[in-house]
Amino acid sequence: FNPIIDGDYIIARGATDDKGQLLTHLKALEAYHATGTEFPINVKLLIEGEEESGAENLANFVKENAEMLKADIIVVSDSSQFDRNKPAVTYGLRGVTFVEIKITGPDRDLHSGGFGGAVPNPVNVLAKIIGSMHDDDGKITIDGFYDDVVEVSDWEREQFAKLPFDEDEFRNKVGCKGLHGEKGYSVYERLWSRPTLDVNGIKGGYQGEGGKTIIPSWASAKITMRLVPDQKSDDICDKIEKYIHKICPDYVDCEITKHGGAAAVVVPTDGPWLDAAGKAIKTGFGIEPVFIKEGGSIPIVGTFKNVLGVDTLLLGWGQNDDNAHSPNERFSVSDFHRGCYAGLALIDELSRVKA
Repeated sequence: FNPIIDGDYIIARGATDDKGQLLTHLKALEAYHATGTEFPINVKLLIEGEEESGAENLANFVKENAEMLKADIIVVSDSSQFDRNKPAVTYGLRGVTFVEIKITGPDRDLHSGGFGGAVPNPVNVLAKIIGSMHDDDGKITIDGFYDDVVEVSDWEREQFAKLPFDEDEFRNKVGCKGLHGEKGYSVYERLWSRPTLDVNGIKGGYQGEGGKTIIPSWASAKITMRLVPDQKSDDICDKIEKYIHKICPDYVDCEITKHGGAAAVVVPTDGPWLDAAGKAIKTGFGIEPVFIKEGGSIPIVGTFKNVLGVDTLLLGWGQNDDNAHSPNERFSVSDFHRGCYAGLALIDELSRVKA
């Protein structure tokens, strides 16, 4: 939590996600004010620190203060550039929804020698359920999962195809032996425009050193699904619940907890607001930005649209390898400075838009 500077990097928890990026806009406003020039636009700052713990209070705050928060456009810097020296305007985010599954067999752990083969093993049952959720082509097998999915458009395919991609470099960056995903789609299409289902964690049975020959009493898993337009969080949770109950054997108990989530967000790619953002980024970074989507989620962006009726400019100054949510999270000092300059230019560029 105490930042240090190592070469061109500020290293600290939240350096890139999202304290450092937020600070670029504060410094831009400070610099503009220091010139003595009157601000050409009205600026409202909304800052909260609960995102990583669910931001339970923020959505209610927006709903309760909709009149005070009225605006023509919203700016959020909580994403990344496409690559080094290749800034980006992010025009879409995937949504997310979350469920937990718990399978219970015997009412206590049992000796596998005395009971193995005669009573159900919850870990085995859970593993079979999870394994059934994808076919060999990486497609999700839950009934109706793709019903509302908006397919990747020809325009998007063309845009994504223009972006440089080196599979070996990508694979080495994430430390994988090979890549795998839904057949028929490029890596960018899978990351940005296709829904996913991933197990985030599994618990059950003995986890200590050495062996312990038991039949576990229970096993559980946490599963998130990244959503795309026009999938709805509650609908997808209901569908996975129905699917699990359908295939779960009746000789175990199955408990499903649905946590809800957020819908995907897409910002129109034409119009004056994105043009203004592109010009400001070119001023700050010295190069035209590319237009990309991101696979992650920022739930409040959907709230802004639904409650305030306002689109959001997603202008990220970070890098994908900034170790967000990980040890040694970092933010490039050079990107910080360029983000400040872009934020400064954005004030004037937005003032020229005829809302």
